Amino acid sequence: MANVTKRGNSYRIKVSCGYDVHGKQVIQSKSWKPDEGMSARQIEKELQRQIVLFEEECLQGNVIATIKFEEFAKQWFKEYADKKLKAQTIRGYHYLEPRIYKALGHLRLDKITPRHVQKFVNELCEMKCGNNSEKKLSSKTVKLHLSLVSTIFDYAIKMQMIKDNPCKNITLPSPDRKERKIYTVEEIKQILELFDSEPIGNFKYVVFFTLALYTGLRRGELLGLEWKDFDWNKGIMTVSRNSLWTKEKGMYTDTPKTESSIRSLKLQPELIDILMRYKDWQNSYIIDLGDKWQVTDRLFTTWNGSPMHVTSPADYLKEFCRRNNIRYCSPHSWRHLNATLMIESGIDVKTVQACLGHSEPTTTMTCYLHSFQSAQAAAMDAVANAIRIKTKKDTAQKDTAS
Repeated sequence: MANVTKRGNSYRIKVSCGYDVHGKQVIQSKSWKPDEGMSARQIEKELQRQIVLFEEECLQGNVIATIKFEEFAKQWFKEYADKKLKAQTIRGYHYLEPRIYKALGHLRLDKITPRHVQKFVNELCEMKCGNNSEKKLSSKTVKLHLSLVSTIFDYAIKMQMIKDNPCKNITLPSPDRKERKIYTVEEIKQILELFDSEPIGNFKYVVFFTLALYTGLRRGELLGLEWKDFDWNKGIMTVSRNSLWTKEKGMYTDTPKTESSIRSLKLQPELIDILMRYKDWQNSYIIDLGDKWQVTDRLFTTWNGSPMHVTSPADYLKEFCRRNNIRYCSPHSWRHLNATLMIESGIDVKTVQACLGHSEPTTTMTCYLHSFQSAQAAAMDAVANAIRIKTKKDTAQKDTAS
């Protein structure tokens, strides 16, 4: 039963929604103000209608969310994120929390409007990366903040605490047009030639980057590879795990980034050859090390067989580039080069998506738009060259020559 109190020219409607886990009665309330010019009879009739509507909302669970955003966000982490999301994702979200809570944390969940969110996004666009940095937050980082806030609001809607997500139709900054730093084909050929002269102790890194170039696997996918993932008879490799690191957990094994990341790839003969040579070397090394070896079945390990640390490939590549006076590009850039070579060779977007393990073709198109545009331009030129439509200028030049 609703309780109504007249306050000046407005009415306050209160409805009991039972008791919480602590035995405290949960009261939801709303204010209603009659439109100017309404008669007493009209006011009474509309007030009764507002009472019935509010009671129905409360019964359906669509109650007013008086909880502050920060408090609800922490509940979301506990009730949803910690149970459903990957550790790396949660770790990234925790990094975004301070900026979000400073701007929105003190506001009631039901009182946050699109204007509040847009103001927050605008402030992020002008915000510096750190105390001692003059560099502003990237458009990608700004988008990540908005994505987290929107996800929390979606959960509130699912819990029937609010009806609308204020993050809809928010204007985001234009994407940063920063050209990816990757090796050229000539540089890669030079690196592969220099790999032949690397000492045997660095053979595992040679294999790591050769695999990265040929397959386009992510760093965690490469580090998660085990010998049982290879079918030598069919020449197929299966990607089914990630090897990752966080400060809290150290090195740990997880499932791939998305369901589409679980995939099988055909291995080229030269790749099988170097893998077999590496397996023979590792088997000999294990025999020499004896009881000190920790059996993990991993391809890429530390000296005693435990999974290789995530920073080790980059550390090696930096030192290799310094020794050979070659510019350094990150290990992830080898994945970008793999994708670029596929696209420029005319491979369709769906095949590229499957090879890279992207969940959607739009992700592939977004990441490699420039490469696809270059490939499309080359395709159009090929069509034009094949057709060779004669222009008036061409005809005139031919007549002059005659």
